[in-house]
Amino acid sequence: MSSSSTTPPSTNHTTLPTRMPQLRVMPMPADANIHGDVFGGWIMSQVDIAGAIPAARRSNGRVATIAVNSFLFKHPVFVGDLLSFYADVVKVGRTSITIYVEVYAERNRLEADTVKVTEATLTYVATDENRKPRVIPPLSEL
Repeated sequence: MSSSSTTPPSTNHTTLPTRMPQLRVMPMPADANIHGDVFGGWIMSQVDIAGAIPAARRSNGRVATIAVNSFLFKHPVFVGDLLSFYADVVKVGRTSITIYVEVYAERNRLEADTVKVTEATLTYVATDENRKPRVIPPLSEL
């Protein structure tokens, strides 16, 4: 990818999913290198936050990240992109829950340029007040 300070046109235009995102955020200059490319670690932390929301909701309490099963940066993210994070429960185990997160960037919002920039799968473990694993309640008890 080019290291220019202007955002190059995208070749993979798409639209945002119709469901509500778990998180929306705009990266700032402090989140990027001198060329305006947002740090991968910053994106990873936002993905972790977005994934923890449905994990905590489904497990009815505290969760901790135990694994990043996969993480793919499909396109760069730039300062000024409006990022939308969509997260879905993939699997619920006895004490763990796996979440799939997709990230879309809206660029040049006047021209409505949207591109899928990242996708990841993370696993969280439900924890109790002592931060020990706890059983995730069945849906019927929530």
